[in-house]
Amino acid sequence: MDKTKHDGGRRALLKSLGVAGAVGAGTVAATLLPMTQAQAAPVLVPTSGSSNGNAPVYAEEFWTKKGNVKLWVYRKTTSPTGAPRAVLFLVHGSSYSSKTMYDLQVPDRINYSMMDYFARLGFDVWTMDHEGYGHSDRTSGLSGIASGVQDLAAAMEVVTRETGQTKAAFFGQSSGSLRAAAFTMAHPDKVSSLSLDAFVYTGKGSPELAKRAKTLPNLRKSNVRKVNKEFYSSVFTRDEVGAAEPMISDLVTEQELKYGDTVPNGTYIDMVTILPVADAKKITCPVLILRGQHDGIATDEDIIDFYTQLPNPDKQMVKLAGLAHTAMLGVNRERFLLALQAFLTLPPAIDIGAKPHP
Repeated sequence: MDKTKHDGGRRALLKSLGVAGAVGAGTVAATLLPMTQAQAAPVLVPTSGSSNGNAPVYAEEFWTKKGNVKLWVYRKTTSPTGAPRAVLFLVHGSSYSSKTMYDLQVPDRINYSMMDYFARLGFDVWTMDHEGYGHSDRTSGLSGIASGVQDLAAAMEVVTRETGQTKAAFFGQSSGSLRAAAFTMAHPDKVSSLSLDAFVYTGKGSPELAKRAKTLPNLRKSNVRKVNKEFYSSVFTRDEVGAAEPMISDLVTEQELKYGDTVPNGTYIDMVTILPVADAKKITCPVLILRGQHDGIATDEDIIDFYTQLPNPDKQMVKLAGLAHTAMLGVNRERFLLALQAFLTLPPAIDIGAKPHP
């Protein structure tokens, strides 16, 4: 693969989307399939439980298209009919599809499904499989950050049609946080707030990205990389042994290998060749940055640098003890969920320049 052509093309696409210092926001055309709903009606699904109750949760599947690429979109809510609810959109990372990351059902455990947890709080929770992941089409593409922005634009057309709402609170994990941040820059009118977990800004000083950079020649040889039990086990132990229950890597492996034994290389390549992809000064909505104590994807200094440049005063940065890279699947996941819940349910600030006050 021609390195110059590869990196230059991806930078150009990112700039066309309004990412990484580009002027203006690009537009992405999404083609909805004639039958976008993958099932006839919302389905009541079994869940493994949440600490905030056990209200019944309904699931819906949809399809949309990005050009010729078929994309799978997924929704969970406790009330498929009735008044509109606040929309929360969860963006997955480099190595798991959306259901594995955000809707893992673990026997005899609670709070492993973010979708169930936030649906039971009253949110209308959505996610999707990006190109090359899970149910979505597997292609010869790399499925990098810029491609992910296009995927999200296509998915948001489904969200708007089904809910009547044009904005969502976006949450992204790891490279999903980069996708979500890039989407926010390209489509600020679609994002009410942005929450980032396991985020990396420039990558300077990152232990994990330093290791990954050494594999770049191999990454560039193919659009995909192999995944297996050993790989998924390493994800949960590379930062700190004990941050996740040992059985979780087995469950993740079981779920992911149903879709195949490869995942796209695009985000891995992007994270060691074109950072930063997010320009803090161009993200004007409220922002939350969550960071696990042991996460090696970035340094505190790198994240603080990004945080200080965010223009909206409604911003928070939370570092959580006892968590590593994949916080939502860690032993202290409830602390992570509560931190995100607090941000998403924060009441609007009273304008202290306005009078009279209540």
